Amino acid sequence: MAYVGAAKQATGTQMAKITYVEFGGKEHVVDVPNGLTVMEGARDNGIPGIEADCGGACACSTCHVYIAPEWAGKLPPKEAMEEDMLDFAWKPDPARSRLTCQLKVTPALEGLVVHMPEKQI
Repeated sequence: MAYVGAAKQATGTQMAKITYVEFGGKEHVVDVPNGLTVMEGARDNGIPGIEADCGGACACSTCHVYIAPEWAGKLPPKEAMEEDMLDFAWKPDPARSRLTCQLKVTPALEGLVVHMPEKQI
């Protein structure tokens, strides 16, 4: 039975609605399956502004976003590797910058809003 639950999760029956906001203001509201990362949700749905050059290995900063202010205190804390990689991001904000490859989608992220920076570096 555990396999059935995993299959349902992979096919998207358990999802969180995430809003990706491009630098210019265009919004993309996407249902992202639990267990994926916020970066994978953007990549799999063709959302521009998240490049994810390292594929989610936390080895670059090209999936950098600014978390909506109301979400900043609701997410798990940044680990040391993410903190280090954010030093290379475009105009990081100590309170709101996150790497989307480090944000695992769970039901707790329902309604999350992330804003893309002007560019990724």
